[in-house]
Amino acid sequence: MSSGFVPALTDRSAVDSAPLVLAAPPPTPPRPGIPWLASSVPIVGALGFWAITGSVFALWFALLGPLIAVAAVLDGARTARRVGRTAEEEAAVVRARIGVEVDERHAGERIVLRAKHPDVAGYLEHPEQTWRAVPDRATTIVIGSGDVPSAVRITGGGDDDAGLTRRAQTVARAPVVSRVGTGIAVVGPRLVADAVIRALVLQVAHARPPGSLAVVEPSESWMRALPHAETPAPVALTVGRAGEALAEADLVLVSARPGEALPPRCETVVFLVDAAEARVESGGETRRVTVEAVSVQQSEIIAAALASRAASLDADGPDAPAVALASLAVVRRGDRPDGLPVPIGIAGARRAEVDIVGDGPHAIVTGMTGSGKSELLVTWITALCTAYAPSVVSFLLVDFKGGTAFDALARLPHVTGVITDLDAAVARRAIQSLRAELRHREAELARAGVRDISEVDLPRLVVVIDEFAALRESHPELEALFTDLAARGRALGMHLVIGTQRAPGVLRENLLANCPLRLSLRVSDAHDSRAVVGSDDAALLPGGARGRGMAVVRRAGDARAERVRIAVTDPTDIASAAGAGGDATRRPWLPALPSSIPLDRLGPPGDGAVILGLVDEPDRQRQGPLAIADRSLLIVGGAHSGKSTALRTLAAQVPESSRLWVGPDAEAAWDTLGAGVPPPPGTTVFVDDLDALAGRLPGEYGRVAAEELERWIRGAGDLRIRVFVAAQRLTGAAGRLADLFSRRLVLGTPSRSEHVAAGGDGADYLPDRPPGRGWVGRRQVQVATTDADAGPAGHAGSPAWEPGPGVTGYVVRRPPAGVLERWERTGVRVRDVDGAGDVAAPEPGGRVVVVGDPEVWLGHPRLLAGIRNAHALVLDAACAADVRLLTGDRDLPPFAVPGRGRAWEYRAGCRVRRVVLAGALEDGGDA
Repeated sequence: MSSGFVPALTDRSAVDSAPLVLAAPPPTPPRPGIPWLASSVPIVGALGFWAITGSVFALWFALLGPLIAVAAVLDGARTARRVGRTAEEEAAVVRARIGVEVDERHAGERIVLRAKHPDVAGYLEHPEQTWRAVPDRATTIVIGSGDVPSAVRITGGGDDDAGLTRRAQTVARAPVVSRVGTGIAVVGPRLVADAVIRALVLQVAHARPPGSLAVVEPSESWMRALPHAETPAPVALTVGRAGEALAEADLVLVSARPGEALPPRCETVVFLVDAAEARVESGGETRRVTVEAVSVQQSEIIAAALASRAASLDADGPDAPAVALASLAVVRRGDRPDGLPVPIGIAGARRAEVDIVGDGPHAIVTGMTGSGKSELLVTWITALCTAYAPSVVSFLLVDFKGGTAFDALARLPHVTGVITDLDAAVARRAIQSLRAELRHREAELARAGVRDISEVDLPRLVVVIDEFAALRESHPELEALFTDLAARGRALGMHLVIGTQRAPGVLRENLLANCPLRLSLRVSDAHDSRAVVGSDDAALLPGGARGRGMAVVRRAGDARAERVRIAVTDPTDIASAAGAGGDATRRPWLPALPSSIPLDRLGPPGDGAVILGLVDEPDRQRQGPLAIADRSLLIVGGAHSGKSTALRTLAAQVPESSRLWVGPDAEAAWDTLGAGVPPPPGTTVFVDDLDALAGRLPGEYGRVAAEELERWIRGAGDLRIRVFVAAQRLTGAAGRLADLFSRRLVLGTPSRSEHVAAGGDGADYLPDRPPGRGWVGRRQVQVATTDADAGPAGHAGSPAWEPGPGVTGYVVRRPPAGVLERWERTGVRVRDVDGAGDVAAPEPGGRVVVVGDPEVWLGHPRLLAGIRNAHALVLDAACAADVRLLTGDRDLPPFAVPGRGRAWEYRAGCRVRRVVLAGALEDGGDA
């Protein structure tokens, strides 16, 4: 190989080579001549005037001739100078424009040269140039940067443009390229010379791939880390120092101090002037350059990156066949292994093994959609199930991609369950059960008096999550669980394999820190690759079918990641693992709550409590009766959610004599709440549909009833009573009283917003709950059912009333149909107020009813006072607004439902009572 500098640009098509044209220098203007003819005309004229006039003064005109001659010469000189200045200004503008274009073309040439002949910094900035086949790249080397000939050419111009023309001929700060030849020596201080040699070695290593260049007898660790070290290749490179014996090689790179003898084969010599500048002699030419230097630490990093790239290429190839899992010869191992190593693919010519215990305890698997992430997980799980019995390792598989990737694995005895996002409630419950599994394993270790699972007979549990980002989005509260599991899982034998499309922004640092085993299929962003495997390798994996199943694996002890072709699993592999033997492992969670549970199956509550239903505690792996010992309980739920059933279940456990029902009947409810007397001690009050009841008790009645119920709830402890209330919505009185209850059961609601308004947590909302399914706090409950008839007893109703002996005043706006006629048929004299006059006592046994509306009665105050003081005054319930005005009684009368024959009977000195007109009962009213 010959030496010498290489022409900068042999292919001028890469840059604009059209010549730049400068303006031609302006011609020198001729000297202006003397205008003889113009100058002689005044002289001839003056002589003529003198001859004709004889006046000597005419001769003065002859002086104009010389004056005109002088003026013409001066004017010509001035014009020539102006034209010259204009030409010079135009030339300067052209020169400046050409200068800018020269700089732009030089910048373009510099880019082209650096792309064609990169140094180490160029390769690092553009890693895709590494080992790229470019003409002449393998036989040339960049010595440094300096001035090189330019392809820019300038034509035209004059002496003033000589500097620009010379500047255009040279590109500054461009790669100075030399033929490799047989040797290069760098002469200078030892530290600087060695740094320059390292840069030259790394540049050659980037230009030539392993297999085309071998570094023989590498003397330093960073050289030994190169993938070219001691590998067979047609071209050999060795590195040494002047005075040392050099290995046989095609190219030698030698570091020498000033004055030391150089090997004769070093055709190119770099003399260091200072730490950055050098003089280069090659092929009889000399150039000044700025050299590139690399430290030992930088060399180690760069060499490791080259080794990683080479390793990744070992398993890759356009025609590389798929690897079958069966070809990896996975065999059943011992019952109590120290780890769980299994092969999952091939790396070059060897099997690639991973160990979730030894390399873990937890792993991350990343990869963009379509890269083969699910297939990798299936292969890994199948290999583990083939190699180890269910008594050694078990799995909980979580698929939150909405797919069926793990369905085929469900029949493996190692698999405790396959959870998908299709049933959010089951998924959430099963994952929460992992908290209980943590406590269970801690208890087992404590019981055995050991600190690690390897010392007890417990299978390891591997939780595999496909698409962690979707799980986190659906159940953000579970992230803390996985962080806790990652922190404590090693000793307890619980391991995480987290699959996600990308790690940054999805996995928090404290979770990432506990996952040292990293596997990444192809990712779209180099940042994502570096976050997982510490290099860009995963982003450089090929796309499409060629890259599917290609992964980059980095273990905690690996100096660099390796590229692995993941094996493909088929149904026969899964069937083989299922048939390898072993009993199914213990499931780490209990079955879901039943949709119905009889009360008698839950046993007696004891200690004066009542059982509400069966409570599910997945984080404790426990289900049991939920006993209510509190003094108050609020039950909230929509229509047909099981509110009334819950009250009846509770009432069935209370003696009938101790039950007090406040049902939906407004009159009955008022009779209970409006009396102003608290229930006797030991009573349990049941209020059904409080919000509806509050609506049926208008105005002051509703306010008084709510205040009385509030006194009962607040004073339940002192009164020694219990208050259990059901409501459909927390509006009105129900909303005001809700916070007074010590417990709350939230049953099914039509929407998530109503669930939250009822006091539930939005994350707990389930749209399709069975009747009786609800939440007490964050615990799910199925309300028990009973066949016992413990509901509210029928209301005794109001007494029937009909006119008695004597005079009765009847205040009514519109009498019920047929009532007055019935009274007249039974001998009652019915008179209106206007025609009553002064009512005297009728004959003994006689009955008189005076009828009128409130306004008419108020127009006859004497008649009204007489009847009110000495007789009975009956007011129809529809006249409630006028009761106090008509009776003079400020107390609130018992509530009566208008329009059903209800009325109030007032007698002086007696309590007002609610009655039902007898005639109204016969006409279809009820009591």
